[in-house]
Amino acid sequence: MDAFLTSLFALLLAEIGDRPQILCAALAIRYGRVVPIIWGLGLATLLNCLISALGGSVVNDWISEEPLRLFYALSLLFAGIGMVAWRRPVDLLEKWTLGPFWTSFLGLFILQFGDKGQFILAATAARTDAWAFAAAGGWIGVMAACVPALILHEKLAEMLPIKAIRNTGGGIFLIIGTVMALSAWGII
Repeated sequence: MDAFLTSLFALLLAEIGDRPQILCAALAIRYGRVVPIIWGLGLATLLNCLISALGGSVVNDWISEEPLRLFYALSLLFAGIGMVAWRRPVDLLEKWTLGPFWTSFLGLFILQFGDKGQFILAATAARTDAWAFAAAGGWIGVMAACVPALILHEKLAEMLPIKAIRNTGGGIFLIIGTVMALSAWGII
């Protein structure tokens, strides 16, 4: 259950105001149809979560407890930095003519691949040795962050203080990651 809840809340927080959420809102506005985009998002996110969690489970077999804690701490530190730092604008895939499902599936799969969410998910799966729960929690967390953007489009930014959420979430990740890293190194 630790793997499920940790990945759910971490990815939910990490994805608010992030590029996949922005791309989802832009695709919903562009196509005017939400259902095929939800299917594309769901499948792309599921594949990325499974890849991350399975990768983390392989790492679990190779590394002892202290390095795994450091691995998890680094995933949170990098996520925190990514949340408070400047980031590139999102390519809205305006030149893609594949239709709403394929554009959302391929665009979101590529956008999420190697992102901070995958790193957190792999570290969670490695630390807890429960890759299926980590994948399920991560999938639900990303979906919970992105589906409202599909439904509400630009109104989401009016309803939520996204910049404040990103800065606060990034700060939380930085603090927790720092404490965990210092603990893994035996400093505290």
